[in-house]
Amino acid sequence: MKNASEYLRVGLILRPHGVKGTVKLLPLTDDVSRFSSLWEAFLERKEGYESVSVRCESVRGDKEVYLSIEGVGTREDAALLRDVYLCVDRAHALKLPAGRYFVADIVGCEVFGTDGAFYGKVEAVLQNGAADVYVVRGEKTLMFPVLKKLLSAVDVNEKKIVLVSSVLEEVGLFEN
Repeated sequence: MKNASEYLRVGLILRPHGVKGTVKLLPLTDDVSRFSSLWEAFLERKEGYESVSVRCESVRGDKEVYLSIEGVGTREDAALLRDVYLCVDRAHALKLPAGRYFVADIVGCEVFGTDGAFYGKVEAVLQNGAADVYVVRGEKTLMFPVLKKLLSAVDVNEKKIVLVSSVLEEVGLFEN
């Protein structure tokens, strides 16, 4: 079995939809059209990851996705999947353009300033619309919007982010 870091969450199963085992999925991806071509996925369970075949029944807007999952044929079967994450492995993940990163790769990165200051590690990424906001836990909690002018360097392989210190003074929010 692959390591958990080899999987990316693309959706959260919310509830059954209808009587034939279809589920309503909350998309956790910027591109909901990806579900139309998704055939193989993984269910993230406490015991590990279970490979399943999926078929997209419909995508409505950018917040409603309905899927059929292999082996789930009744409303009762679908109800057992409530709050289970649907994942893809990295081999089947969408390719991101330069300067874009998966949330799973950002969380855990150490954050420094160009002046050498260490702020802590990224604990969460808030996705609010205009710009993602990184939440960093260190001596103080730091929150900042992800702006090109703020990011000096991002290396997800080394788990390190460097911020332009002068810009951070303008846009960063420090809490005790």
